[in-house]
Amino acid sequence: MVGDFFRGNRPAPMIWVGVAIALVGALGYALGAAIQQFEAVRDGATLTLMKRRRWWIGGFIGFAGACLHAVALSLAPLVAVQPVSVTTLVFAVPFAALMYGRRPRRAEIVGSIAVAAGLLGLMLLVPAHNSIPVLSDAAALGLIGCIGLVVVVTFLAARWVRGPLKALFMAIGAGSVTGTVSTFVRVVGGGLNGDLSRLLHWFTLVVPALLVCAVVLLQKSYAVGYFGIAYAGVQVIDPITSVTAGAVLLGESLPTGAGNVIPALLAAGVLIGGTITLGRLTPDRAAAAPRRSGEPSAPAGPPVEGAVGDVLGAGRA
Repeated sequence: MVGDFFRGNRPAPMIWVGVAIALVGALGYALGAAIQQFEAVRDGATLTLMKRRRWWIGGFIGFAGACLHAVALSLAPLVAVQPVSVTTLVFAVPFAALMYGRRPRRAEIVGSIAVAAGLLGLMLLVPAHNSIPVLSDAAALGLIGCIGLVVVVTFLAARWVRGPLKALFMAIGAGSVTGTVSTFVRVVGGGLNGDLSRLLHWFTLVVPALLVCAVVLLQKSYAVGYFGIAYAGVQVIDPITSVTAGAVLLGESLPTGAGNVIPALLAAGVLIGGTITLGRLTPDRAAAAPRRSGEPSAPAGPPVEGAVGDVLGAGRA
């Protein structure tokens, strides 16, 4: 059954092309996130980031990676593309270490692989859905309201804690928003059926609005300094939110039975273990950004000599 779905009606060469494109997209998304986190730690999650050329470069690279992911889905089935996309965490952590001019720590690699493997195990257990998703206006408003409450609660909780737990709480809020974006994209895209006039719906406007919110919340979580736990948190909460919304609001099924529950528990255990490993790491700190004369100076961290940082530069727009 899985093999039939994997093959579908697509020729094998096109599937491999789609997988290759997904891999390049995963690399781009991971690199973009690492660059933006470096800038968020340096300047804080403030409007100052809008003046940073490197932050915009990271955003464009990440956006290109997301676009390549969409292209890959048009060439290969979800069951082939999604496992490749999960590897963004494994790529992102070494990229982030490179930005700070150091080698990835062993615990970072082990934790990243564990989170990616656990998340992949959970995602492969979710049944494929070929039906057209339908979401009512009332259900959409309820979803937005619930996610808004999650964001408020997690960010209020983050104000009372420090260190990796603070980054994790913020990542939960950010991941819930990105997962909601995925849900609306699935509803809007799945309901087109070649009729572009169906884009003239308020759901279409929700997508960019939520994307802006997601970017802001992501920078907040990155700025704490624990990139591994922040990025892992978003990567885990995003699909959980999307799958939950699909099950509750779109009528999509979830895996049941001992044959699915036991592997799910094992995958969840691996995922949690990887998350704990990432959470025990020390944060990275970047040197303060250079300021114009007359501006108050801020305390600077240790100098950064990262290879990627040297190449991209830290110039302002």
